[in-house]
Amino acid sequence: MKFILARKERMTQIFSEDGTVFAGTVLKTVPNVVTQVKSAETDGYTAVQVGFEDQKAERLSKAVLGHLKGKALRVLKEFRVEDTADYAVGTEVALDTFAAGDEVSVAGTTKGKGFQGVVKRHGFHGGRRSHGQKHSEREPGSIGGGGRAGGRVAKGMKMGGRMGGDRVTVTGLKVLHVDTAKGEIIISGAVPGAKGTLVEVVSK
Repeated sequence: MKFILARKERMTQIFSEDGTVFAGTVLKTVPNVVTQVKSAETDGYTAVQVGFEDQKAERLSKAVLGHLKGKALRVLKEFRVEDTADYAVGTEVALDTFAAGDEVSVAGTTKGKGFQGVVKRHGFHGGRRSHGQKHSEREPGSIGGGGRAGGRVAKGMKMGGRMGGDRVTVTGLKVLHVDTAKGEIIISGAVPGAKGTLVEVVSK
């Protein structure tokens, strides 16, 4: 299993040898440092905890600094792995573990869009644009009633509300290019989040 933490940078285009163009997302990363290795004997499961990006030591508690052996890191994430023999505390997980053609899944937090109505949030068509309509082009319409749900609003009813800011995992993506010198990896298609969003890249 391959994994690494990165930040979303921008979108770009990659051309194959036959001239086919692929849309890709550029992710920027630095080597991830292994901060803890969990075993089934002591923790009940096997996993590797890695740290990402340097941080000022005064911004961390003494407990976290003690756990990190004095090395201040901004982000800590854990990845489940079946075999932890290749990992030890202090070692680095570098970008060169990935190669062009690898199939990966990318998890991140989507853009927050605030409170949105049903047309934007759920794709409702709204009311008719004809005679007799007044201020109801983007209204949700009926939400049920006594016959449908016994005089209450049924759970899961599609209505207006806060949209975005959700954790989303996109699967079936491919690595288009890896540049270890720049610390960049280009993934096919779009990945969740705005520029600067922290994402997790995982390949089996």
